[in-house]
Amino acid sequence: MHNRPAPAASSSALAKPQPTGPDYLLVDGYNVIFAWDELRKMADANLDAARRRLMDILCNYAGYKRCVPILVFDAYKVRGGTREVERHHNLYVVYTKEAETADMYIERATHELAKDHRTRVVSSDGAEQIIVLGNGALRVSARAFAEEVAAVEKEIREFLQG
Repeated sequence: MHNRPAPAASSSALAKPQPTGPDYLLVDGYNVIFAWDELRKMADANLDAARRRLMDILCNYAGYKRCVPILVFDAYKVRGGTREVERHHNLYVVYTKEAETADMYIERATHELAKDHRTRVVSSDGAEQIIVLGNGALRVSARAFAEEVAAVEKEIREFLQG
């Protein structure tokens, strides 16, 4: 009997495979609206206008960054409501169903998406941040995302003027 050493496992077999395909960006809509001064002021007068403005901002951002944006709004107070998903240009807009918060939807979606895709979640909710990190997603606070969006908007303006 010959005692041969077992073949060594390659380091690539042990490493988690790199995500492929598009990056996903999940955004807690009301969390962002009430964290950004411009949108909060707009929401004080007209919440629907603030939602539409955030949709436009995310469409531009996602088009430039080439990611799949999913904007989630709480509709859990709506009686008998079912989940609605709308398409606004390159943006998916989700209105959660009755008794489902945006956090609940984002947690479930991140759990699925982060298995195979780079996934970022925009929310300043502390508990939400811990859960999405545990699911393998990256989290971005609403304030940090505002700075990121401003930088992208500046790059777009410079490109158009160049």
